[in-house]
Amino acid sequence: MRAITKGLTLASLLLSTTAMASVPVQPIQSSVPEEAFQTLLVSKLLGELGYDVKPAKEADYNVGYASVASGDATFLAFNWDPLHKDKYEKAGGDTKFYREGTYVTGAAQGYLIDKLTADKYGITNIAQLKDPKLAALFDSDGDGKADLAGCNPGWGCEGVINHQLKVFGLDKTVTHQQGNYAAIIADTITRYKERKPVFYYTWTPYWVSGDLIPGKDVVWLEVPFTALPDGRDGDTKLANGKNYGFEMNTMHIVANRVFAEANPSAAKLFDEMKLPINDINVQNSLMKQGQNKPADIERHADAWIKGHDSLVKQWLTEARAAK
Repeated sequence: MRAITKGLTLASLLLSTTAMASVPVQPIQSSVPEEAFQTLLVSKLLGELGYDVKPAKEADYNVGYASVASGDATFLAFNWDPLHKDKYEKAGGDTKFYREGTYVTGAAQGYLIDKLTADKYGITNIAQLKDPKLAALFDSDGDGKADLAGCNPGWGCEGVINHQLKVFGLDKTVTHQQGNYAAIIADTITRYKERKPVFYYTWTPYWVSGDLIPGKDVVWLEVPFTALPDGRDGDTKLANGKNYGFEMNTMHIVANRVFAEANPSAAKLFDEMKLPINDINVQNSLMKQGQNKPADIERHADAWIKGHDSLVKQWLTEARAAK
C-alpha cells in the first residue's frame, strides 16, 4: 500500500508539472537594465515549478503595468510602492493585479551633492539652493542655474521632483535635467572626478551609490518639509528625523490576477520570494564593471540561486504545496 501511495504521489507531481509546463508565462521588465536581475530570478524559479517561461519583454513602466493588467504579460517585479501607486491604480489596481508579499525592502531615493561643496558652503538642505549664488555652484551649462541630474520621464520620480522644485521655490534657480539617466549620471560622475560640484537624484538599489558613496564622497540633502504630488498624503520623514523628500519604498512582484488565481503555485512563489537590497546593489555594481550582457546577468542569477539553495528549496516546496 505504501508503494502504491508513493507511486500515486509521484504520478500526481509529474502530472502537475506537466500541466504547468503547458502554461506560458510572459515576464515584462522595465527599460532600466539593472532591474533585469530581479526579474530573471523570478523567471528561473517559475521554470523550476514547471512553467513555460518566455524571455522577458522590455517596456517602460506605464506599458508594463498595462500589459500585466490586460494579460499580455504575466508579471513584473518592479512595483515600487508608494512611488508607482498611481500607475498601479490607473492600470486597474487590486481588481486587475495580484500583489501579496514584499520582494525588496528599504528602497530609498533623494537628492545628493558632493561632500566637498557641502562642507565648504554648509549646504545640508535643498532649499538653500534658492540662493542664486549657491545654485550657481552646480551650474554645468553656463546659465547660472543649478543643474540637477534628474529622473527620466515616465519613471514616477520625475513628478515628485518637479512638484518639489516648484513648492520649495527652486524652479527659478534649479534646472531639472531629464532624458537618458545613464548618460546624465555618467556625466555627473565625470564631473565629480574632475573635482567639480555635482547635484543629482538617485535611488537604492542602484550602482551609483557604490561609485559615489554617501557620507564619504557625497551627502544626502534634506528637504524643508514633506511635499508630494497628486494629493499623496504620505510622510517622507524617516525614523531618525531626517527628511530626504521621498517616502521609503518597498518593491513587489505584481502578477495578472486571473493568472495568479488559476495558478496557486506561482502565486505562492510571488508571495514568498525575498531579495535583500544589498544583493541587488552588489549585482548592479558587477554590471557597472562591465558584466552587463544577458549571459552575465544569467550567471549572476544562477549564482544567487545556488548560494541560497536551502531558502530557494523552501520557497519551491511551499509553492508546490499551494492549493
